[in-house]
Amino acid sequence: MKIKGFGGVFWRTSKINELKKWYSEVLGISMDNEWNGTIIQHDKGNETIFSFFKEESNYFPAPQPVMLNFQVESMDECLSHLANLGIPLVKETEKSEFGTFSWIADPDGRWIELWEK
Repeated sequence: MKIKGFGGVFWRTSKINELKKWYSEVLGISMDNEWNGTIIQHDKGNETIFSFFKEESNYFPAPQPVMLNFQVESMDECLSHLANLGIPLVKETEKSEFGTFSWIADPDGRWIELWEK
């Protein structure tokens, strides 16, 4: 058996319309359809990471069992876009051998990691 990639990320919320609008305006992920979702096609060079964290990890908030990570083309452009929208970072941008990482929170308070490889 070979896994080709993630089939989707799903969660429950009482704020479907607010989240749809926020994800469209902030991350450019349009969900203008009756099933409240979208299909994100991978660009060449994009990869999806699947990783476990120890329960005591403080990498993202403990009450949040899962964190989304979106790979961005340009962190500088992304940060400028977020600043123009007034979206604050929830943690300082970090650079490492793995790339550049920034974090924001959606209207449900869910941390989202943004990554430039």
